[in-house]
Amino acid sequence: MVKKNLAHREEFMNRRRFITSAIGLGLAAGMTALMAGTALAGDTVKIGAVAPKTGPLAGGAEVTHWPNIQLWVKQVNDRGGLKLKDGQKKIELIEYDDKTDPGEHIKATQRLITQDKVDFLIAPYGTGFNIAVAPIYDKYGYPEISVTSISDQVDELTKRYPRQFFTLGDTTSFVNGVKDILVGMRDAGKIGSKVAMVNVADAFGIELAETARPIFKDAGFEIVYDKSYPLGTADLSPIVKGAKATSPDAFIAWSYPPDTFGLTEQAIIENLDVKVFYTAVATSFPGYAGAFGSKINNVLGAGGVNPDTPEMMAYRKAHKDVTGVEADYWASANTYMSLQVLEQAIEGVGSVDRDAVTQYIKDNEFDSIMGKIVFDEQISHRFWTVGQWQDGVFYGVESSNMEGAKPVRSKEGWE
Repeated sequence: MVKKNLAHREEFMNRRRFITSAIGLGLAAGMTALMAGTALAGDTVKIGAVAPKTGPLAGGAEVTHWPNIQLWVKQVNDRGGLKLKDGQKKIELIEYDDKTDPGEHIKATQRLITQDKVDFLIAPYGTGFNIAVAPIYDKYGYPEISVTSISDQVDELTKRYPRQFFTLGDTTSFVNGVKDILVGMRDAGKIGSKVAMVNVADAFGIELAETARPIFKDAGFEIVYDKSYPLGTADLSPIVKGAKATSPDAFIAWSYPPDTFGLTEQAIIENLDVKVFYTAVATSFPGYAGAFGSKINNVLGAGGVNPDTPEMMAYRKAHKDVTGVEADYWASANTYMSLQVLEQAIEGVGSVDRDAVTQYIKDNEFDSIMGKIVFDEQISHRFWTVGQWQDGVFYGVESSNMEGAKPVRSKEGWE
C-alpha cells in the first residue's frame, strides 16, 4: 500500500528533433537540422519522449516536462554521455508532440518503438496518458517511470504492469493531505465545515473528486457545492459564482493548468472570501505567481518542494541557467528526479538492456535532488501532497516522508 501521503500558445508543427550533443532550450530549434541523421547506429543511446506541445495540456508540459528533459540531456552529454561497459555514449533525444490527444500519443509512442527503435522512453505528461500507454510499454519491454500521474489504481497497475513505477503518490494521499489541513484549521477555529469542491472532467480530476467526497464527509465536512467542467473550458465564471453563492469556508479545485489560472482569476474578480483556497496542478508554476503576484499569498495547491536544500538550490539554478526559466515548485523536480533514476539505472547495468535496467530500478536506492529514492513494489513513498505560496515561494506543507514542511497559513483576502 502507498503510504500517506495564458494566453494561447503558438501552434507549431509536430516535429522530431535529434539531439546528440549538449544543447539547451534556446539552441534546440537551431540545431535540429544539423543533428538529424548524423548519429551512426550504436554511437548513442536513443531516448524517446512524447508529450503535449500543443493542445490544452501544452502549457503544463512546457513548464514541467520538456525543460527538465532538455536540462537532463544537456547535463549528461556535457559529462560525455552515459557511462556504459563499452564506453560513454551521448543521448540522442527523439521527441514528438501528442497535441494533448491520447490517440496521437499512442501512435507516436508506437512509432518511437517500432520505427525509431529507441532504447528507452520517458513517461508521458498527465495521469490519463501514463495509464493509457502502460500496456504498450509493457508489451515492448520499456520501463515506465510515471511522474505526472496520480491515481488510486497504482497498486493494481503495478501488479498488472511490472515495468511501471510511480513517484507522485496516490489519489487518497493527496486528498488526505488537503483533508488534514482542513481539519487542522477547523480545530484551530479558523474555518467552519462548508466546502465548495469542483473538478476538471478528466481522469485526474474525476478520480480526485470521487475520492474526496467520502473522505471529506467522514471528517465532518459538508460539500455545499460540487461541480465538474470539461477540460479546456474557457469561461469558469459560472463555476466560481456558483461556489460563492453557497458561502463556503473552503474552495477546493481538482484542476489542471488552464483551469487553475482561470479559477483563480475568477476568484479574484468575484472576491471569493474563503480562508482556504486550493487549486491543483499549476498552482506551483512560476507563471502563476507572475500572473497574480501577491494576491495568491497563502493559496494552497498540489505538491510543493523544500527549496532550501543544497541539492534543490543547485537544481533550480541549473534549470534557470540552461532553460532560461524558473523550475516550478513541484512536478519539475519530480520529473528531473525520475531522469536521475533512469540515468543511474542504465549506468548501474552498464548497457541498454531494458530488462536489466527495469530490475535495477526495482532493486536499488537512488540519489536524487529529492533525497534517497527507493521503489517499494514499484512505488516511491517520498512525495509532497500540498504546498502553499508564502511570501513569493511555494513551500511544501503536507507530504509523505518528506522533510522541511512549513506551517500552514489561512488565506486573508485577495489584496
